[in-house]
Amino acid sequence: MQDEGIVQPVSKEMDQLSRRLHHYTPPGRPGGVFFCLFFTILKLMRRYRSVLGLDPCDAAYIAGLIDGEGTITLSREHRNENRRLVVSIASTERCLLEFVADRTGCGKITNKRTTSEPHTLSFAFRVTNRQALELLRQVRPYLRSYKAARAALALKHYLVLTPRNGQYTTGQTRARQEFETFFLRLRKTAHSATTKLRPPTV
Repeated sequence: MQDEGIVQPVSKEMDQLSRRLHHYTPPGRPGGVFFCLFFTILKLMRRYRSVLGLDPCDAAYIAGLIDGEGTITLSREHRNENRRLVVSIASTERCLLEFVADRTGCGKITNKRTTSEPHTLSFAFRVTNRQALELLRQVRPYLRSYKAARAALALKHYLVLTPRNGQYTTGQTRARQEFETFFLRLRKTAHSATTKLRPPTV
């Protein structure tokens, strides 16, 4: 399972691009302008996969958006996979979400479906996995709702319980299930459960 924020194998498309650039590099000028362009693209890709550092004002503002119109949850896209960490913000004002995407340097903005014609068009900013975790690390001090407890729980246990290779031991599987149960039970009145989980012995 691919994950954001970690190095992934070179895709077929990127490999083909590399071969084409090599083919068109002028003789006697290894690299040349073509490889400069190629490495610039790779640099931009790495930046896209990371979360930019937030100043305190921006971090507090984004935390307010998450507290008010956002979600910190564990969600799965496919039935048989483990839930992944998701931070999302919904709004009818796309400019607010574009601000978040610009300041954080990550995430995607999508249109939300409307059930009927009169409903106002709304949008959602969404970031997952390790990018979501890094965003939570920066906004956690400013969260004021029950989502602060979810953020603390994720920061404490998510990486330990999410092997990069996707291979879980029996103990990790059991601990992961316990983590998901505690996490999803944290609601508006739950702030004390963050200390009840113990990470598995790896």
